[in-house]
Amino acid sequence: MTTRTHPEHTAGTPHRTPAGSAGSAGSAGSAGSSAPNPAVRELAVSGAFLFTPQVYGDLRGVFVSPFQGEEFAAAVGHPMPLAQTNHSRSARGVLRGLHFTTTPPGQAKYVHCARGRAMDIVVDLRLGSPTFGVYDVVETDPVDFRSVYLPLGVGHAFLALEDDTVMSYVVSSPYRAGLEQAIDPFDPELALPWPKDLAPTLSERDAEAVSLARAEELGMLPRYEECLALTDSFR
Repeated sequence: MTTRTHPEHTAGTPHRTPAGSAGSAGSAGSAGSSAPNPAVRELAVSGAFLFTPQVYGDLRGVFVSPFQGEEFAAAVGHPMPLAQTNHSRSARGVLRGLHFTTTPPGQAKYVHCARGRAMDIVVDLRLGSPTFGVYDVVETDPVDFRSVYLPLGVGHAFLALEDDTVMSYVVSSPYRAGLEQAIDPFDPELALPWPKDLAPTLSERDAEAVSLARAEELGMLPRYEECLALTDSFR
């Protein structure tokens, strides 16, 4: 199996997306104000998207809408089902992932960094996908509030680059421990570009996770067509 990576990647050098620009201050952030459409682009993984919202700053601080339902649906083609919100706080060097949820039901995610800074990676784990094995990298922070949408069957991992890094998630299905799966984030076949100068801290589960090839042998990986069929139920 050949694992493809984002064409702009250089091994060990994350591909960073363009930073969004801050908006004008004025009365933004007051009750009833509406945010303009976020900038949107599809990532290297088919069906995964990056949203960069407008950020308003003034002497009070900032106001931003990382998730905007109507704009999300217009860009992706369906609403984002809300089953649960998740919140994690991590010390510098904590690596969480590479995680995905057994399909069905699978789990779509919309993720942004609310505090600190993180290296966020999405990996296509869907057998039969035109981008199977492809990854993309986004640096997320509470300056530009770049937010990542991961469709069903796509793996997610992030590395906290600062202490007290807080990640906020909207997910399409509730947490069920028996459905949660993990792939080795250091699988040489994936060759994810983790920084060499930061010693990672992993959970026991993530440290013992299987390779992509082994996950395929064990029948763990989702199938692209099934993921698309399940996604149709979001519409």
